[in-house]
Amino acid sequence: MAFSRTMLAVAVLAALVVGAMSTKVDLTVEKGSDAKTLVLNIKYTRPGDTLAEVELRQHGSEEWEPMTKKGNLWEVKSAKPLTGPMNFRFLSKGGMKNVFDEVIPTAFKVGKTYTPEYN
Repeated sequence: MAFSRTMLAVAVLAALVVGAMSTKVDLTVEKGSDAKTLVLNIKYTRPGDTLAEVELRQHGSEEWEPMTKKGNLWEVKSAKPLTGPMNFRFLSKGGMKNVFDEVIPTAFKVGKTYTPEYN
């Protein structure tokens, strides 16, 4: 019985690792972005899954700000200039949670694609 529990635990752990490794993310800064607004086209590639929520945390902040989905784009507006490097937290419709640290700098460029380091 102990052997089968161990094998089950190993199989579950392997599935989680493979699932995390098969997730690929690219964030492209789109037109409409400026010092106080960030508009992103997020390519979230995880077989059989899509994004449900995206949040941004600016450098030096403890608070996560929700991004609004507009068509295929995600947007956040701030009263003050955005401060990078910016961190992102994703929740997929399938329940997968990802946090990507220090992805987009303060001096981001429209048209540039930023990819988290682990990719």
